[in-house]
Amino acid sequence: MEPEASHLLVLLHQPWLPADIGDRRLLTKSWFGETEYQILLTDLQCVWQESMDTAAIQRRAQELNRRLRAPVGAFFSHLREVVRPCLSGSVGAAASGQAQISLVHQEDGSSISIKLKSELAGLPFYWDFHCTPAPINVVCAHLVHPLLAMSHLLQRQTEQLGDLLARKDAEILDYKENGATLSRERLQTNVFEEHAYREEFMAKVLPGLCSGQPDALNFDGDLQQLYTAVVVAQGNAQTRKRKLSEQEDEQQGEESVAAVASTPGESAGGQAAAAAGERRQVDVGGAKVEEGPAVRQPVASQGLASKPKKKKVVGLFR
Repeated sequence: MEPEASHLLVLLHQPWLPADIGDRRLLTKSWFGETEYQILLTDLQCVWQESMDTAAIQRRAQELNRRLRAPVGAFFSHLREVVRPCLSGSVGAAASGQAQISLVHQEDGSSISIKLKSELAGLPFYWDFHCTPAPINVVCAHLVHPLLAMSHLLQRQTEQLGDLLARKDAEILDYKENGATLSRERLQTNVFEEHAYREEFMAKVLPGLCSGQPDALNFDGDLQQLYTAVVVAQGNAQTRKRKLSEQEDEQQGEESVAAVASTPGESAGGQAAAAAGERRQVDVGGAKVEEGPAVRQPVASQGLASKPKKKKVVGLFR
């Protein structure tokens, strides 16, 4: 696997984390290597990304910090330690005063920038993340496909829980019909009616989600685990499909090689049969003439056989 492809795979397996950057709530993904990084940001209206290698990081560091002359490895660990808490939503460097972070969002949505100011070796250290809109395939891979799979999985879970509640109600009813009573009245529940429950739930929860409240951008621990499980399962399915395709290609290649290998043997058999046919002799007008094209006979044989056969063979082809 190519290094860039492996980095993309690692970022895909990272869950979305809610983070408050500036005055906005975003969902973030980030991966930091030794001297390179990749980040994804979304507000559920657009998805932005940035990917930087060692050379690009060196150039930007020189642009933002004129006095900095250190190689990337000397300051990248500091950048990684300061930025990670900010992008993960945890109380880290930014909250403790070690870093100042702000968000600059273009009104047309063409880009979004995260500006960071910290201190390195007693001097100010500046860094900017310039994120541009992510391509469609990245959005589908990191958002659309996993979220559709998660919704389908949660729907099946809801259906199974509804069936379980219906069986529990039937069990409780059987207990009551046989004289069982509750020792505490507060434990009594109504019979579960799926249609009524669904309507009540949608009436209470749906308006809040559609109003753009911050809860829509919360990915708690359970959702993060579910997201990771879904993308890993999808990746394993694609890997199995790719391996099956490679095995089929190898099998077809082996069959082609076997077919090519068997062809020389068949040709040899055909040549032997042809040679045997040429060696057969027939009686033509009282003279013994070898069967088969004359051009395939040795020159010496043609010369010897021409004396006894000359008159009769010539007479036949005139």
